[in-house]
Amino acid sequence: MPRVQPSADVADSAQLGEGTSVWHLAQVRENAVLGENCIVGRGAYVGTGVRMGDNCKLQNYALVYEPAVLADGVFIGPAVVLTNDHYPRSITPDGTLKRGDDWEAVGVTIKTGASIGARSVCVAPVTIGAWALVAAGSVVTKDVPDFALVAGVPARRIRWVGRAGVPLTDRGNGTFECPETGETYTERDGVLTRDA
Repeated sequence: MPRVQPSADVADSAQLGEGTSVWHLAQVRENAVLGENCIVGRGAYVGTGVRMGDNCKLQNYALVYEPAVLADGVFIGPAVVLTNDHYPRSITPDGTLKRGDDWEAVGVTIKTGASIGARSVCVAPVTIGAWALVAAGSVVTKDVPDFALVAGVPARRIRWVGRAGVPLTDRGNGTFECPETGETYTERDGVLTRDA
């Protein structure tokens, strides 16, 4: 059964999976779908129709705007922002307030096991690859490959990481090893894959 703190605001049409927790002052909007065992931290925001897989963690004050899609096991650090507009404006050229149907929302897609570090911003539309790691304070403006560690403004790949999240050891000839799990990986043409 989901657990929702009394100070949280969860829309009646939102779907919360078994074991999911929504903490103080968080908001989950209409038609959002959260999988099992998710955690939505204090003050976090989940936009209308956002889709989250199982075992996702949204830390305090993270802002996940629609139409974001998070796969299983995604970690969103404190105060991360996933944007949803190419060219944001409050008003139209004639000075009238823009309405919801005056623009087309674009989303951020985050694949299985990826982590977004504290206070990072992902500028939609971008895709963060499986098991990738975005360093704290980064601004992501282009797609991030699977297993990439990206950092900076704008974010650029600086290392490869394994499924444990730690940087891989370069063994030469395009081969890498995780110092924590012993898993091995191969890089070909800028793409890293885990060996079977």
